[in-house]
Amino acid sequence: MTTADSTASAPVLPLVQHDSWLAPYEPILLARQARLAQRLADITAQYGSLVKFASAHQRLGLTYDGRRRGYWFREWAPAANYLALIGDFNQWDRGADPLQQGPDGVWEAFFPDKEYAGRLTHGSRYKVHVGAANGGKDRLPATLRRAVQDEHTKDFAGQVWRPETPFAWSDQKFRIQNYVREPFIYEAHVGMATEEYRLGTYLEFAEKVLPRVQALGYNCIQLMAIMEHPYYGSFGYHVANFFAASSRFGTPEELKHLINEAHNRGIAVLLDVVHSHAVKNEAEGLADFDGSGGQYFHPGARGNHPGWDSKLFDYAKPEVQQFLLSNLRYWLDEFHFDGFRFDGVTSMLYHHHGEGVSFGSYDQYFGPEVDEDAVLYLQLATTLVHEMKRGALLIAEDMSGMPGLCRPISEGGIGFDYRLGMGIPDYWIKLLKHRRDEDWNLGELWYTLTNRRAGEKTVAYAESHDQALVGDKTLAHWLLDAAIYEHMHRDDASPIVARGVALHKLIRLLTLSLGGEAYLSFIGNEFGHPEWVDFPRAGNDWSYQHARRQWSLPDNPDLKFQFLQAFDQAMVTTARQRRLLAAPQARKLNEDDTNQVLIFERGGLIFVFNFHISASIPDYRFFVPQPGRYRVILSSDHADFGGFQRVDDTLTYETFREDGVDKLSLYVTSRTALVLARG
Repeated sequence: MTTADSTASAPVLPLVQHDSWLAPYEPILLARQARLAQRLADITAQYGSLVKFASAHQRLGLTYDGRRRGYWFREWAPAANYLALIGDFNQWDRGADPLQQGPDGVWEAFFPDKEYAGRLTHGSRYKVHVGAANGGKDRLPATLRRAVQDEHTKDFAGQVWRPETPFAWSDQKFRIQNYVREPFIYEAHVGMATEEYRLGTYLEFAEKVLPRVQALGYNCIQLMAIMEHPYYGSFGYHVANFFAASSRFGTPEELKHLINEAHNRGIAVLLDVVHSHAVKNEAEGLADFDGSGGQYFHPGARGNHPGWDSKLFDYAKPEVQQFLLSNLRYWLDEFHFDGFRFDGVTSMLYHHHGEGVSFGSYDQYFGPEVDEDAVLYLQLATTLVHEMKRGALLIAEDMSGMPGLCRPISEGGIGFDYRLGMGIPDYWIKLLKHRRDEDWNLGELWYTLTNRRAGEKTVAYAESHDQALVGDKTLAHWLLDAAIYEHMHRDDASPIVARGVALHKLIRLLTLSLGGEAYLSFIGNEFGHPEWVDFPRAGNDWSYQHARRQWSLPDNPDLKFQFLQAFDQAMVTTARQRRLLAAPQARKLNEDDTNQVLIFERGGLIFVFNFHISASIPDYRFFVPQPGRYRVILSSDHADFGGFQRVDDTLTYETFREDGVDKLSLYVTSRTALVLARG
C-alpha cells in the first residue's frame, strides 16, 4: 500500500493536519500507531511494562545472585546443541561446565560461591563455547559487560567485572532540562582526545577535555566509539559487544567518572548508539551465534549490509527487540547517559538502506521499500527512553527526510527529538571544492540552510567526524590548505590565511544561526584542527599521527588557531544567552547578490553577512523590523578573533525612516559577519 483515497475525511493526526501532503498516507501512519499500541499491549500483558521488558541484561550473561551467593550464566541460543562456560577459572575446559537449555531457547547454569568463589573472581577471563550446526566455537556472550583484548594474541575475552566498591555517583541534582534548553553538542572521541601518539583515556578526557568543553559554552558532549568494537579504525561503528564500554579507554568506573564529572559541570552526555548494524566477526560479535544463520540477524543476503560489510538486525523478532531495548536501558541506568544519537537510521528505515537512492517523493516514505519492522522498533525505542528519563535527548542520523521522524508518536511520528541536518556539511564541502568565492549564490545558500521540515527540530553543523575522515579534509584544511602548516603565526599577513580564517568563522555562524534548533561541532574543529582523521592501521604503519587532537595549537599565543577558538566560544555563548535556537526560523531581510550581502533576523537579533571577497561598503542601508537603537554584540572582524577591527563595535546605531520603513546604516566590511541586538 503506497497511497490512500485523497477524498477521505479531515485528517485525524496532527502530523497530517500540519502537512496536507501527508493526507494520502494517513492510513499508513495510523496503522503504524496501531501496530505499536498492539505490541505495547502484548509486552505489558507478558512482562508488566515496556521498562520491565527492557531488562534482558539483568537475566542474561554473567550475573551475580546475592541471595543464592553465586553467579548465573545465561545465553539465548535456540538453535545450538551444546553450550558451556569456559575461562581461566576452569582452564578453558569446554566440557567442565556445560549449560542446560530451557524451553525459551535460553541456556543456563549456576556457579555457587562455595565451589567457584576462589576461581570465578573479579578480573577473571571467560567465554562461552557454542556447539551448533556450524561447529564448535568459543564466543563472547551477547550481553557481555566487559571485553578485554590480549596484547600479544589480540584475542578478545570477557572479563568478570565486580569491583568491591561500586561507583559513587554525585550527579543527583543534574536534570537535562535544567541545563540543556537548546543542545550545543560537542562530538568527541575519547581515544583521539589526547595530543600524544597513543590512546586517550576516560580519566584524561574528564580532566583535560571537559573543562575545555565547558569553557567553550557547549552543554552536551556526544561520545563516539564507546560500545566495544574489535577494530579501532572503524571509529566505533562496527560494534561487537553492545553492553560493554570499550576497555581501550579504561574501566567502566572511569567512564562513569567522566559522565559524573560532565554532569557536575552542567554538561549532558549522549551516547552514539549503533543499532543499525553489527560487526560480522564471529570471534568477537554476534554473527551466526547459534549456528542457525540468523538469530539476531536476518538470514541470507538480507542479513548483510551491501555497503558496510556488516550484519543487519531482524527487528521483527521479539528477542531482538528485547536485546536492543535492554541495551538502551542499560546505558541509561548503569552509566547515566542522557540520551542517544542513533547512527544509521536511514539504513534501518529502508530495505535499500539509502544506498544510491535520492529521496524526492512521499511515496518513498510509505511504500514497500520501508522496513516497517524497523519503524516499530524505533517507536519502541523512543517510547522507552522518554519513559525512563525525562528530558532525554534522541537524535536521528537520517538523510532521507522521513516525515514525522522527529515528532511525537501521538501525532503520527516516530518519536525522535532531533534529526541531523546532513545536507548542510555536504553543501559546504561541495561549495569550497567546486566554486570560487565570488560565485557563491546567496539564494542557494539560504535555501540549503533553511530547507528543513517545519515542526521537526534539526541539529545544524558545518562539519562532523564524517567530513574529517581519511580521504577528506576538515573545513579548515579545505580553506587553508598548505598554509595551515606554514602561515598560521599571528603576525603572518598571508592572504590565504586571512581568507580562510574569515570564512571559517562566517560558515560556522551562518550554520548555527540559520540551520536548526541545535548545533554540533566535532572535537578540535572549533579551532580549525589541521588535517584529517585516520586511525592506526596497516596502511599507515599503525600511526597515531592523525588519531589525536593538537590542543597546543589554540593554546599557543603566537598562532592564529586561538582566534578561531575564541570566536567559536563567543558565538556559542551569544547564541545560548540569547536563546537563539529556541526562536522560530530566521526571516530574511536583505539579499544583495551584487555586494554579496545577506541580512536576516532571528530571535530578535539582526545578522549581517558580507561574503564579498574585497568590497567593504560604507553607509550600507537595510530594513529592520523594529525601530530603535542597535549595538554590535558580535563581530567576526574583531581583533580578538583574528580580524582587522574595521568595525567600531562601541558605537550605537539608531534606526531612521526611509522609503516608509525603518532602516539601519552600517559599515559592512568584506568577509565579515555582524550580530546586532536592539536596546
